[in-house]
Amino acid sequence: MKRLFLILLATIGLVCINPEEAKAQQDAQYTQYMYNMNILNPAYVGSKKGTLSISLLGRTQWAGVPGAPQTATLSVHSPITKRMGLGVSVYADKIGPINEQYIFADYSYTIPVGYYDNLSFGIKAGVSIIDALLIDLQTNNPDINFQENLANAKPNFGFGVFYYSDLYYVGLSVPNLLKTEYLEKSGGLITGIGKKSHMFLTAGYVFDLTYAWRFKPSIMAKGTLGVPLSMDFSANFLYDETYEVGASYRWDDSVSVMIGARVTDNLRIGYAYDFTLTELSKFSSGSHELIILFDLLTTYDIISPRFF
Repeated sequence: MKRLFLILLATIGLVCINPEEAKAQQDAQYTQYMYNMNILNPAYVGSKKGTLSISLLGRTQWAGVPGAPQTATLSVHSPITKRMGLGVSVYADKIGPINEQYIFADYSYTIPVGYYDNLSFGIKAGVSIIDALLIDLQTNNPDINFQENLANAKPNFGFGVFYYSDLYYVGLSVPNLLKTEYLEKSGGLITGIGKKSHMFLTAGYVFDLTYAWRFKPSIMAKGTLGVPLSMDFSANFLYDETYEVGASYRWDDSVSVMIGARVTDNLRIGYAYDFTLTELSKFSSGSHELIILFDLLTTYDIISPRFF
């Protein structure tokens, strides 16, 4: 599995040799994606055996830039049988006058592949909601396109696969399979907006360095048709199964530092700060991301710590 992970890492790296093929995308960015997995991949739901998991993430991107993205996610999931998992994931994103929300129910089915390995398949279904506060925008000249707000809600669903053990994972998912066609025109007027679906590829491995130290590299690739590929390369060091420090690089976009701590057996808190590498650095003081994870044991089994 180590060899598979290194091959996957090298293959994805080759895709990104051309910097012009790795820039920001339409979907929200996450630096601590390895702890926010079921927002992206429903197959992750229920992967923490015997545990009800709750995750809350808040992100302020490009602080200091008016109308910059602000993102919040909430996820709750748990195994309901030895092979099935169930959960709820909520996503809210605000960019300028655009407010977007997703509310999904997530389901997974897991097939054991050996003593330690598992292959999970997942689906998510729910609704995509978008509000455009166009009347709040100031225009130089009166524009009929900005005389009323827009609101729309449409069903959506996604799917994913997730191969994992206690030490590694590889996942592939499309959390919003349907292209949301909010953009409509009537009589030459814009009456809506739209958003494309995105595919996510994630992978990570936890290496034992010493009795107390562990090293966890991970990667995430995000792509959609007609938009350049986005790539995240991360590396974290874990001490005594409690403290964590690491760094991340988003190709041609930003570098990040991450810190985290397991406050109690059930509670973990993490923080990430992104240094912007683009021209936005002249106007922004960077991006901030906070995540809170709470795991409630639902069985009396001894559960080994998981770092994803």
